[in-house]
Amino acid sequence: MSQNTHAHGHDHHHGGHEASHGTMKSYIIGFVLSVILTAIPFWLVMSGALDNKALTAGLVMGIGAVQIVVHMIFFLHMNTRSEGGWTMMAMIFTIIIVVIALTGSLWVMHHLNTNMMPASPEMMRNMP
Repeated sequence: MSQNTHAHGHDHHHGGHEASHGTMKSYIIGFVLSVILTAIPFWLVMSGALDNKALTAGLVMGIGAVQIVVHMIFFLHMNTRSEGGWTMMAMIFTIIIVVIALTGSLWVMHHLNTNMMPASPEMMRNMP
């Protein structure tokens, strides 16, 4: 029995977890996907390919979300197997917290804007 293995065959050096380090091929695939996922929104905005600004903004945000996933998989090596699944659980928790914070912030800003008093010239003349 080698000095790095436990009686049950676990590797003490790596704690029994497979380290999923990227290969040059995976880094190149991630880089190419990142460049493509950056170029598409840039082209959409700069060329004005879509007349609907809301649709353009939605597509840019959607492609940004896809790019986040590409970075997590190809550069951060996150998957359900790494660290016994704890890194994925931490990422899901982080995403939930960010979604709650962003949704709440947008909701508050929308209601502040909706409930603000309009500043018409007649109202401004009557102000003390």
